[in-house]
Amino acid sequence: MGKNKIIVSSSILACDFMRLAEETQAVAAAGTDWIHVDVMDGVFVPNITLGIPFVAGLKRTVALPLDVHLMIVQPEKHVSSFVEAGADILTVHCENNANIHSTLMAIRQAGAKPAIAINPGTPAEMIETLLPFVDMVLVMTVNPGFGGQAFIPETLRKIRKIRNWIDERQLPVRIQVDGGLNKDTVRQCYEAGVDTFVAGTGVFRHPEGYAAGVRELRIDD
Repeated sequence: MGKNKIIVSSSILACDFMRLAEETQAVAAAGTDWIHVDVMDGVFVPNITLGIPFVAGLKRTVALPLDVHLMIVQPEKHVSSFVEAGADILTVHCENNANIHSTLMAIRQAGAKPAIAINPGTPAEMIETLLPFVDMVLVMTVNPGFGGQAFIPETLRKIRKIRNWIDERQLPVRIQVDGGLNKDTVRQCYEAGVDTFVAGTGVFRHPEGYAAGVRELRIDD
């Protein structure tokens, strides 16, 4: 696997929104690297969550990079708005997106790092030719749209395949996973080639506090 240091991206979907500023600042102090923001439109996935004004508010609240995951139709129409609002990493899905290459180029031109996401049922080959154009691949290890789902173990084979492509081509591309993570699945993902972990409940609702949740994901320390 690559030699990238582990990055922990804490998902705010699991925080107390009535205490958003306090929660994000506390998790930053606890050692998380990024803040993960899931944007859902109720069309690409069933749920509706956060939008551009929310990202802008977060940018004023916390100094960490904002890792924004767009689970929306026609993301190319919103790239500039999300980057202007404060997205540092902007992830778009390969599924049902005929303009994916130009969308990734638009993200970089707007000043953010482009990333591509792939759902559990989508073959890795869908993104193989796009690897030179991204900074990160997000492999969804549950079906997007809902929290609390069980990790899908078949995604490990996909992760290993993508890691091999990245290493063979010596690309500076991270692999991120999101969904169903615990001590066992984090270890399995790490061994398969993952270096970037998204955690919501595992950090914001860890019984021993935010710092303990972040530490559990830093298995390379």
